[in-house]
Amino acid sequence: MQTQLFLITFVVLASFLVHPRLCSPTCTFPTIFNFGDSNSDTGGLSAAFGQAPYPNGQTFFHSPSGRFSDGRLIVDFIAEELGLPYLNAFLDSIGSNFSHGANFATAGSTVRPPNTTISQSGASPISLDVQLVQFSDFVTRSQLIRSRGGVFEHLLPRKEYFSQALYTFDIGQNDLTTGLKLNMTTDQIKAYIPDVLDQLSNAIRKVYKSGGRRFWIHNTGPIGCLPYVLDRWSVPASQIDKHGCAIPRNEIARYYNSELKRRVVALRKELSKASITYVDVYSIKLTLITQAKKLGFKDPLVACCGHGGKYNFNKLIKCGVKYMVKGKETVLAKSCKDVASRVNWDGVHFTETANRWIFQQINSGVFSDPSIPLKFACTR
Repeated sequence: MQTQLFLITFVVLASFLVHPRLCSPTCTFPTIFNFGDSNSDTGGLSAAFGQAPYPNGQTFFHSPSGRFSDGRLIVDFIAEELGLPYLNAFLDSIGSNFSHGANFATAGSTVRPPNTTISQSGASPISLDVQLVQFSDFVTRSQLIRSRGGVFEHLLPRKEYFSQALYTFDIGQNDLTTGLKLNMTTDQIKAYIPDVLDQLSNAIRKVYKSGGRRFWIHNTGPIGCLPYVLDRWSVPASQIDKHGCAIPRNEIARYYNSELKRRVVALRKELSKASITYVDVYSIKLTLITQAKKLGFKDPLVACCGHGGKYNFNKLIKCGVKYMVKGKETVLAKSCKDVASRVNWDGVHFTETANRWIFQQINSGVFSDPSIPLKFACTR
């Protein structure tokens, strides 16, 4: 038995070591350009509409940092792994350094332009098409301003960095929940997903046309396991799985992801000089939620920073927001004391501990297509 185990281990290790992509040197990424929503927003929405209040940022930054989490996001861990500083939001002009890239994501962003205001639906006006306009403007103006020399030379990226950059996309979740807000059925939401992915594909084409060659694309997570989805759009008990997640909501996410993967396969053939990695974040997050106890976490469907109810989530009492109670300004939704062992932060987003665990799985390459670690994402 021991001999068999040794042989199996040897074969697995040997096959890993001779993987053609992993025989090459790791890639060099001098910059990251990120497009996305609140899952990767490092301060865009806060710069435009006001800071995400404390206790957001309490664990790592020890103050509000523009992130909807107690600490770092997956995109922060990506930057760390590549030896780069954390990405500044493109919309944040105060103290920002864009020499290592820029983050165009804002919380509430969708792929398709919203037809409501942010006060009406919570959808950010900075949809993916706007993020692309900002990126295009950044490419041109950064070089014009950098040519002035002095401090500008140190705050903006070199021209060649745009072709060497890692372009990360983490967006689409809000396009799916938009249908839920409109009381659409699962089939009705599925019907508009092709249009969402047409626009996402066109965005990738535009970045490629501008010189981008290295793409890192996350699919969407199991929205049926998020406290705010479970609370706001409840389903009959018969449609709740053994882990407490809403089956039809996750069905929507799985359909979106299967169609996204098909688009990525097609884009690889079309954009022949591009390296495009598809990352199955859905499977990683679902594993974390459904096996939370085994992994050292607890209460995966309950928000850490929230107020009341089965899921500790109330759409009218958001994490850290102050309300007048008996004439006194009070924070009703405060952080839980055991945040380090919790999965969900505020009903929508993940805690830093969860984000770190998710990134570790992403970084291994096991959940990616092709199956390569982050540092090999320039290979084709």
